[in-house]
Formats: sequence, C-alpha cells, structure tokens
Amino acid sequence: MPLALCAGLTVGLAACAADPDEGTNGVGRLSAPEIEKEARTAADTAKAVRLSGTLVSKGGTFKLNMRLKQNGGAGSVTTKNSTFELLRVGDALYLKADAGFWRHEEKGDGEAGSEAADKLDDMYVKVPSDDPSYKQLRGFTEMDQLLRGILGLHGDVVKGDRDQIGGVRTVKVKGGADGEGGTLDVALEGSPYPLQFARGGGAGLVVLSEWDKDFPLAEPGREETLDYGRQLPRT
Repeated sequence: MPLALCAGLTVGLAACAADPDEGTNGVGRLSAPEIEKEARTAADTAKAVRLSGTLVSKGGTFKLNMRLKQNGGAGSVTTKNSTFELLRVGDALYLKADAGFWRHEEKGDGEAGSEAADKLDDMYVKVPSDDPSYKQLRGFTEMDQLLRGILGLHGDVVKGDRDQIGGVRTVKVKGGADGEGGTLDVALEGSPYPLQFARGGGAGLVVLSEWDKDFPLAEPGREETLDYGRQLPRT
C-alpha cells in the first residue's frame, strides 16, 4: 500500500511539473486563433518596439535593425547594395550613409562626385517629402505599418510547440500545419507580445523585442546635416 501511494504521488507530481503553462500568462491554454488575437492586441497597444531581422520581398532582401514608436523611429537598413541609417521624427525624415554609399550614387561624376560623396560621409541628409524615395524610406520607420505587414499569418491557424526566444518562454502559432503561412512566437511571460515571426516560404525571420521601452528621438543638429541637392537614390 505505501508503495502504491508513493507511485501515485510520483505520477501526480510529474504531471504537475510537466504543465507547460505553470507560472505563465495563460495564453498557452487558448486556441490558436485566440493566441494570435491576444498577440495582435498586445502589439497594437504597445508604444514602442525594436524590430530586427531579414525581410524578403519582390523589391529584394532587406536586413533591418530599427527602434520604432508612434511618432518616429531610428535604426539601420541593409540592402543588396548598401547600408544606411534612417531617423524619423514626426514627418521629418533623415538618411545617413558612408561615403561608399554616396560614391556609388555619384559614380558617373568622376572626381567631383567623389568629393561630394566624401562631404556626405556620415552626415544626415533630410529627405524632402516630395522626393520619390520619401514614402519607401519612411515605410521602414512606421511602427504600425511594419507590424501589420510582418505579423500576418496565412491559412488555417494551428498551435505549435513551446520554445524560448531571448530567454522568454513562448508558444508557437502557425499558418498551416507546417507553418507554410508563417510561424509566430508569442510570449508566455508578461504581456503576450509577438517575439519572433518566421515568414512562410523562407521570406524572412524577424525578432521583436524591447516592447514598450521608450527611447529618445530628436532631429540632428545643423552641424550634422547636409543638403544632397538632387533626387535621392531609390533603395
């Protein structure tokens, strides 16, 4: 009898210890559509986020490392041909790149182009709102726009495995049984923020962190800015 009781207690304790939702925010107990909804709501109400990773689109591959909030953002974008920094405060948008970036754009202008590129090296260039590149570049600094474009799952939503992202326990929600419509990792600790999104078809992997952590945004000083004087390059 004592042996049977001991065995029963052992099984019971093992079952309790194996509960993946013990000490979590509880979203792991929800259905896949409910988990996705909770994650979207958390993202929609957040005031700031860091977004880093790679996105693949018809326009090419972009590597992003951006800190974003409702009134602007700052960070870097790497494309096939170049790396540059973006800073947006309200509607004021600035681009900063090294001489190599500008030299590539000025390659047909010989020595004069090289000299202009050297002057623009590591300086902020204000992007005019009527410049054709303004809308595209601003898109990299728009928190709501980027999150809507990145976090969409396609197909029937199913619950996946438990994991950890940045030391935080997560539950996966997948678009389709094999994640062909994307895979979203949702935090099981604290607010149910999206912490990682793998786009379907190998179209990129993005990590989302520093949710609701504010950061300073200020326009650069006069001594840090220069006029490009012509239409900016399309990235």
